[in-house]
Amino acid sequence: MMQDTFINERRIKDALEKAAKPSMEALSDLLAKGKRLEGLTLEEAAMLLNVEGIEAESGIFETAAFIKNAIYGARLVFFAPLYLSNYCVNDCGYCGFHAGNKAGRRKLTMDEIRAEARRLIDMGHRRLLIEAGEDPVNNPIDYILEAIDAVYSAKTGKGGIRRLNVNIAATTVENYRLLKAKGIGTYQLFQESYHRPAFEKMHKGPKGDYTRQLYALDNAFKGGIDDVGIGVLFGLYDWRFETLGLIAHAEYLSKTFGVGPHTISVPRFRPAASVEMTPDFLVKDDEFLRLIAVLRIAVPYTGMIITTRERPEIRKTAFRLGISQTSAASSTAPGGQSKGDNIAQFELSDKRSLDETAIGVMKQGFTPSFCTACYRKQRTGSAFMELAKPGDIHESGRGIKAFCQPNSILTLFEYIEDTASPEGRTLGMEIIRKSIEAIENPAIKKQTIEKLERIKQGERDLYF
Repeated sequence: MMQDTFINERRIKDALEKAAKPSMEALSDLLAKGKRLEGLTLEEAAMLLNVEGIEAESGIFETAAFIKNAIYGARLVFFAPLYLSNYCVNDCGYCGFHAGNKAGRRKLTMDEIRAEARRLIDMGHRRLLIEAGEDPVNNPIDYILEAIDAVYSAKTGKGGIRRLNVNIAATTVENYRLLKAKGIGTYQLFQESYHRPAFEKMHKGPKGDYTRQLYALDNAFKGGIDDVGIGVLFGLYDWRFETLGLIAHAEYLSKTFGVGPHTISVPRFRPAASVEMTPDFLVKDDEFLRLIAVLRIAVPYTGMIITTRERPEIRKTAFRLGISQTSAASSTAPGGQSKGDNIAQFELSDKRSLDETAIGVMKQGFTPSFCTACYRKQRTGSAFMELAKPGDIHESGRGIKAFCQPNSILTLFEYIEDTASPEGRTLGMEIIRKSIEAIENPAIKKQTIEKLERIKQGERDLYF
């Protein structure tokens, strides 16, 4: 007998059917609610997923862009993945690490992990996401914990990694406590598909337990981790159902723990070595951008992540519609930064360097940010949500923008001083000039200018 869960398939399908043809008046009311930063119910979000017509879609996109700017401003947080091991006991139909793929297995040593981290540091990265396949023998929790220490210990003349997020398989409350004690940032775990039959079709092995996957983040909260990230792999089932599944999960976490997801990730299926599946539910570009916009309106406070799975031109549009975090200069294979020949989890679509990516977003008017200040100032969990949620978001107040925009300026200046190309430096200095002018709080503006001068004199890691 299947265990009841907070994912009510009937509710989701009813919402999509009943909202098949919302009126323009209803759409206008929903977009007005969105601009008040109140979020949307699952049923209201279903209406936005189903509207048709260029004018309606334009209104959705404009509202999403408004909300993204209101809460997060012009900044985009940069990170890179660091794959530790591609050993995995699961045989998932979409993943290059699947157990049936016998070629090129590799598990990094601690020295190799430090070497990978140093390469990423020298590029300019300060925030990483460590990933590993599920394998109790090759990738036990002790290995993950030792790897975290190795990354944090890696230093170059340009500094070190300041915050590690973690994406590993569902584990125990005690193991989550151990991860928390190591000073991790966000713990990510994707449901992959909220549609149980689609999930069970794609997963073989321990990960094939739908309920284990669905409630793993509950265990993370019980283990003291208060920043968690959710996501699905779009392409495994109907994109509208999966989008509502994410909203239902956000509702559940907020109701149960008083804290919604810190991030929502929106990966689409990409090919991988020895993966033979062709997705039955491929998501078109216009559908992909629509779901990003609807998620931004429905869950306005959460960070949204896009990766190098996506082409540069799609990423460019997504940045405007709601994305607040992005990977750059990625590799999806252990040792990939040193170009090792081993299994990658999936193929990349954006292979630009960090500098090329940063230049691209600056030309759009965004500020590349390498900030990790919230973790160090204990602005996590409910403390972060109080700042990010509606009611106290203005730059001149004490909301998240009051910290994030100045901190993004400071980390961008570090990047300019230490790493950026001449073109990146020119663009970055102009963004910094304009950003300083836009700071409304006189005290914060004064302190930001003072900290910039200290960075110029050689200090690093200054933040609010």
